[in-house]
Amino acid sequence: MQFIKTTEQTSKHNHLEKMSVTELLTNINTEDKTVPDAVEKSIPQIEALVKEIVQKLKNGGRLFYTGAGTSGRLGIVDASECPPTFGVSHDLVIGLIAGGDTAIRKAVEFAEDSPTQGWKDLTEYNVSEKDVVIGIAASGTTPYVVKALQHCNENNITTGCITCNEGSPLATTAQFPVVVTVGAEFVTGSSRMKAGTAQKLVLNMISTATMIQLGRVKGNKMVDMQLSNNKLVDRGTRMIMEELSIDREKASRLLEQYGSVRNAIDNYGA
Repeated sequence: MQFIKTTEQTSKHNHLEKMSVTELLTNINTEDKTVPDAVEKSIPQIEALVKEIVQKLKNGGRLFYTGAGTSGRLGIVDASECPPTFGVSHDLVIGLIAGGDTAIRKAVEFAEDSPTQGWKDLTEYNVSEKDVVIGIAASGTTPYVVKALQHCNENNITTGCITCNEGSPLATTAQFPVVVTVGAEFVTGSSRMKAGTAQKLVLNMISTATMIQLGRVKGNKMVDMQLSNNKLVDRGTRMIMEELSIDREKASRLLEQYGSVRNAIDNYGA
């Protein structure tokens, strides 16, 4: 199926090398402002995907992100933030990238072109029908991602995607596609820019909405966050002070005693 790869269209801005720094920053910002509006149009697609993820995770499944380059790194960032933010296990949300962990920091040549490695990487985690696999690729054509989702479909594994090209192979392969059409990039073809921003926004929405639906937020607070540094201990203490209307000393003792904001609040006065 042919489609117009809008992420590869020529930038609306030309002669970038002749622009002043102010002009460059202003024009980049002008392009960036269009991204949230593009994401808004995709909310019904995101909603359908989130509802499926929540159901699967409630039944013991996991969420996988798989991608290459910027897309893969964004998936890994989102997955890695779930345990400290929401207190879930590290194997609940898993990010995979073409080329393995080396590719997180350095590009691995041609890793994204493998039609078999994406599925192999998933099988190392014993991916099953209980799980959800989301392919992330701005172009929607990355073999590592597209082929992995095809194998998932063949094995009755729920698939979703985040892409920026309508009608792309990835969008037509995923059972729950999310397509955010951001158009041409400021630097032609540099999909780490608007497309990357769009993917990050969608990932934020998916993981945050899912965790809230799973009961990992109370009111508007991260009551299950891991207390892994002084900043977070202080934040947790202030959460308890606010929720229970008690002073800092008492809140600090509760947090130390119970080890989490949720446990401190739930056990107060018990």
